[in-house]
Formats: sequence, structure tokens, C-alpha cells
Amino acid sequence: MRRSPGLTLYRWRYAVLAAWAAVVLAALPVAPRVFQTLSPGGFSSPSLEAQRADDLLARKFQAEASSLVVVFEDPTGQITATSPRFQEAVQATVARLRQAEGVANVMSPLDNPRQVSPDGRAAYASIQVRAADGGPASFRRLVAAIDDALAGTRLKTTLTGPQVFYADIYDVTEQDLRRAELISFPFAGLALLFVFGSVVAAAVPGLVGGAAVVVTLALMVFMSQLTELSIFSLNLTTMLGLGLGIDYSLFIVSRYREELAAGATVPLAIDTALQTAGRAVLFSGATVLLGLLGLLFFDFSALRSLGIAGALVVGVCVIAALTLLPAALGVIGTRIDALAVRRPRPPGRVDPTSAAAHAGFWARLAHLVMAHPFATLVPVLALLIGLGLPFMRVQLGAPDASVLPTWVQSRQGFDLLRERWGEGELSPILLVFQTTDGGSPLRPEPIAGLYDFVRRIEADPRVERVESVVSLDPRISRAQYQLIYGNGDLSRVGDAYARLAGQASVRADTVVVRVTSRYGQVDDRSKQLIRDLRATPVTAGLDLTVGGVSAGIVDYADLLFEQFPRAALFVVIAIYLVLLLTFHSLLLPLKAILMNTLSILASYGALVVIFQEGALSGILGFKPLGFVEASLPIIMFCVLFGLSMDYEVFLLTRVKEAYDRGSDNRASVALGLEQSGRIITSAAAIVVLVSSSFVTADIVLIKALGLGTAIAVFVDATVVRALLVPATMRLLGDWNWWAPGWLRRRLPSIGLHSA
Repeated sequence: MRRSPGLTLYRWRYAVLAAWAAVVLAALPVAPRVFQTLSPGGFSSPSLEAQRADDLLARKFQAEASSLVVVFEDPTGQITATSPRFQEAVQATVARLRQAEGVANVMSPLDNPRQVSPDGRAAYASIQVRAADGGPASFRRLVAAIDDALAGTRLKTTLTGPQVFYADIYDVTEQDLRRAELISFPFAGLALLFVFGSVVAAAVPGLVGGAAVVVTLALMVFMSQLTELSIFSLNLTTMLGLGLGIDYSLFIVSRYREELAAGATVPLAIDTALQTAGRAVLFSGATVLLGLLGLLFFDFSALRSLGIAGALVVGVCVIAALTLLPAALGVIGTRIDALAVRRPRPPGRVDPTSAAAHAGFWARLAHLVMAHPFATLVPVLALLIGLGLPFMRVQLGAPDASVLPTWVQSRQGFDLLRERWGEGELSPILLVFQTTDGGSPLRPEPIAGLYDFVRRIEADPRVERVESVVSLDPRISRAQYQLIYGNGDLSRVGDAYARLAGQASVRADTVVVRVTSRYGQVDDRSKQLIRDLRATPVTAGLDLTVGGVSAGIVDYADLLFEQFPRAALFVVIAIYLVLLLTFHSLLLPLKAILMNTLSILASYGALVVIFQEGALSGILGFKPLGFVEASLPIIMFCVLFGLSMDYEVFLLTRVKEAYDRGSDNRASVALGLEQSGRIITSAAAIVVLVSSSFVTADIVLIKALGLGTAIAVFVDATVVRALLVPATMRLLGDWNWWAPGWLRRRLPSIGLHSA
């Protein structure tokens, strides 16, 4: 006779524990290396025009397309940027910067008066750096080399730019993660202690969650050798690992204690817990994993890495809950309630037809809701839709230094540029022109075409200024520029200023034009300006590619939401099929999907109100961004769509068990909610606590992900599961469980019983 998995695990419990101990011990020294293997980027794609422009600039200029910026100020505030003392200090510092390791070129404010702030109190130098690998070590070496060059000046200097931003991202992310762990572990432990009433029962899920996180982090180190993984995947991994590892263990331990209380032996209690709650964990894990796999449909490695890391941690959590946990329970045995802080009250077996089965809080709530389904449904739907309405005014943007805390250097420099020079200075639009015949762009014909193009865009009211080889002086005509640049040989150009402009912006067959918008990078007027520039006709003989940070944001958001329907369709269909296989019903999965969408919509509205518009910014400790990071709604959809289904599966398995035993629709819903309501609420509370611990993060993107997840799970476990589910199941009646006979006969039986 074939032994069941639960009994097999009990028999080999010590071997299973030893194997897990070996795996965790092997993972412990590897897991901390994860910070050195992850990438801070991944928000671009070779298919984007802005990325093609950046790649072209990197090839032609042998430097990164985006520049570092160092802002110079007099620390006393007495000397202006045009004074000889200030300029001498800048000149000496720029000379040192040009010799620094990794620096390709420096554009001094002495060579370009526009790099002096309008109030004359500050100036900046633009530093082009050589292309290098994107690891944290290279960023730190570059920043250290530039800091050394800046150390000798008497002026106050503030360095900002992508490489400084990435170096700060690594440092702040590590601090954020440590802080979140210090907060989430104690609070989750207290929540488990409250639920179970004993130290041993509370400790077991915590150990399983911790083991799952450690093993997953080690797997991410190895996975990063095969594909790029984003630094942001680290926070998602920890949040899901702790939340789900504890959640899944909570369901199984609760059922195990219930079986012991009913008189089962330890082996049989483990076996029944795995056959019931364990199966629900397996299928719940499948829904979460499928939701995360939706992130693989995007071209951006940052999103794909979140999907990969998320799938890894969910898989490890499920495996740990179904192997490590039963083995631990087998060793602990009946001592699961040892070290009790209060008298344990495990749920007993109640006759579903008895009055006692419907006397508890959750059953009474279900009966109240089902007695007035429309009176519950209409206001709750109105509330959820109302909470989601602010999302209609969302402004989407890409991560920049504004997501960092104000005490890091890259954010300080970012804010300084914005205050002194305006929003447009932070994100210039780069127009990259290439000659179609491979010749110099300074020859008479390309110069004429370039001159006409630049004159058109200079007249655009959305444009603050244009910097190019044909923008030296508004009094110079097209014909005069053709004379200045002659046959296109830069070495023969007599005018020193023209030669300097050419050296900064021309390489072989390529010339760069820098356009500064009057508006910020997430402003709709700047976005439309980029689209209009791309649509502007270019003279024959020149090809135009539009790049830069602002253009990258436009392309990034456009491609994200172009690919989102495909990912969303995959997630919805895949989860629908899993629920169809689980419950053999056509309507229940559809209803569950609609309910999930409403809870996610409510969290979307909160993101706009809090992080874009600044509500609660003082309490949460951040400056409003003025936008929502474009990938955040997509990440939350893929994470939450599966995560919320956890509670749907656990609730409906209890409801279905009662229905299959002969209870009518109303009685089975009430009994199912009574048996699962307390555990679902406890599990959701732990996920909310773990997610909320990331609200303490200094990186606003992580803060938003943590808070958005906490809000969605809270709404889902309270409003949706306690009110909407009973109301809609009352209205649907026996149609809840309907499927055509031919379909029922063909659907495999997975044996999912009570969780």
C-alpha cells in the first residue's frame, strides 16, 4: 500500500530536518553577497528609441550617454559664480576632474555661461564618464575618484548623476532592508503569539519563513550569474518570503492543532493537515507564482528580475511549508502548545448542522450580510470604486534621485539643480543626428539641415533653450555657419568657441543637440514635446534619434503599458484556470477575479493620493514625488492578484467542503467563513505587518510598494472577504458551483478538501 506524503514525511522527519539544516547552513554565507550581485538599473530596453540613442552616443563618444554633474557654490554665499576667485577655483577643480579615473570629458561652466545659475550664485560642470560595467564596485570606484578630485577645492561641491544615484541606491537599499527585518520579525512574532497563544507554535512559522528567505537570497546570488537581477527584487523577495512563509505555515499549523485537539495522533494530524491545508497551500502558491510570472512578459530586466526572484521565493516558501514544516511538527509532536502565554483554544470539531456552528462572530456576520446582500454590495462597491478614482489623475514617471532620501548626495544635487536651474535642466532631451552617407555632419549640407531644424524647435514655446553647433549666437546665419565649419574638418575651424562646441558634440558622422524643456520630465507638455520632436521632418541626408532621460521616461511608460495587456491577460487566464481546476466552477473564479481587481484598484488610488499628491507625506517621512513610478501599478497587479487569491482559496475550500456535505448555499458560506475567518484575518495581518515594515524605507519606491501591498491585503481580507464574498455568493446561490456536465466530467479531480 502506498504511504501518503504526510506519513512519509513523519517517518523521515529527522532526515528532512537534517537536509534543510544543511541547505540553510550552506546558504547563510552566500546570502549576504546578494547586494554585490544585483543591478540598480534594468528600466530600459534595446527596443526603445531613447536607449538606441544612448547606445549610439556610448559607441561614438566612448562615454556614457548621461552625464554626472558637480554643482559649485561658495560656502559663505559671498562670492558669485562670475567672480575671478570662484572661476579660478572651478578651473583648478575641472583640471583635476579631467585627470580622474573613469572621466572621459568635462564641460566647464567657464566654457558655457549657461551652466551658471540665473541668480549667479552657483555653477555646474558636466562630467562624461567612460562606459564601464554596471556593478556596485565600479560605481563606488568612479564616485570615489571624482570625490578625490573635488576634495582640494575651497568651494562647496555637490555631485549627482546616474552613477552617484546607483551607488546611493545600493547603500540605502541595504539599510532599508535591515531596518524592515528588524521591525517585521518582532511584530510578526507577536502576531503569531497572539494567534496561537504559545511560544513554540508561534516560533515554527517564523523559522520556516526565515529559512525560506535565506535560501532564496542564496539562490538569487547564483541566478544573478545567469541573468540580470534588479536591486529592487531584494525587497520584494524579503517581503514575500517572510509574509508567505509565515502565512502558509500558519494555515498548516492551525489545521495540525485542530486535528490534535480532535484526538488524532501526531502522524495522522500531520497527514490530514497536509491533505487539507497543505493542498490549499500548494494551489495558493500556484496562483501567487502565476501572478509573478506575468512580469516576465516585459522587456525590462528590472521587472523580469522581480518576476524571477518572486517566483523563486514563492516556490521555496511552498516547498518549505510542505516539507520542512511537517518534519518540524513531527519532532515537536504534542508539544506544539508548549510555553503557553495563555490557555490554548484550538478550534474543535463542530457539527455543521448545529446552532453552535453558526453562533460565532464570522458566521453571524455572514448571515447578516446574506440577509441584506444588496444593502451590503452597493455601498461597498461604491466605496472601493471611490477609493480607486484618484488613479484617473495619475502621472507616471521613472525612478530618479527624487525616490531617495534628502540626506544622500545624489538627491541633494538633484534638488539643487532643480531649485537653481529649473526642472528642465535635470533631464535634457538629446537629439542625435547621423549623416546617412557616413560623412562629417559639419559639412555645408548637413549644417544647413541642422540649422533649419534647430531654428524650428527654438521657436517652440515649450523649449527653454537649445545647445548645438548651430546655436553659438542667434545673429549668425545659416550661410555663416557653413563658412565657419567649412568642409567639416573640425581641426580646421578657426573660431575657438565653434571648435569647442564641435569637440563636445561631434564624433565622426554624429552630432548631438541638447534641448532643455521649460517643464519637468513627467509633465505632459514635456512628453508631448518629445513626441513632436520625433515627428518633425529632418532634411535629407540626416537621421534623427531622440534620447535622454525625459525621452527614456516617455518610451519606458509607453512600452510598459503597451505590454501590460498581454501580461494581465496571462495572469487572469492562468489564475482563472487554476481556480477552475480547484473548485470545478465557472462563475466562482470570475467573481474572485473581479473582487481582486477592486481591492487592487483601491490601493492604486492610495498611491496617487499619498505618493503623487503628498497626503501623509509628513507622517511617512518623504517629499511628494509628483508622480507614480510607472512600473509600480504593474508590479502591484502581478504581486497582489496572486497574493489575494490565497485568501480566496482558503475561504472557498471551507465553503465547498460544507456545500459538498449537503449544506445549502447560505449555510455553507456562513460555516466556511466561520471556520476560516480568524485564520485568514491573522494571516492577512501578518502580511500587512511585514509589508508595512517596508514603509520605513528611505527609498520612496520601496515605501510605496510596501504601503500599497499592505492597503490591498487589508482591504481584501476585510472588506472583500468578509462582506463582498458572502453578499455575492448569496446572490448567485447554487450558480456559485455551476459548470456544464461535460466540463465537470473532463476536469481532473485534484482532491482539494477543507483547508
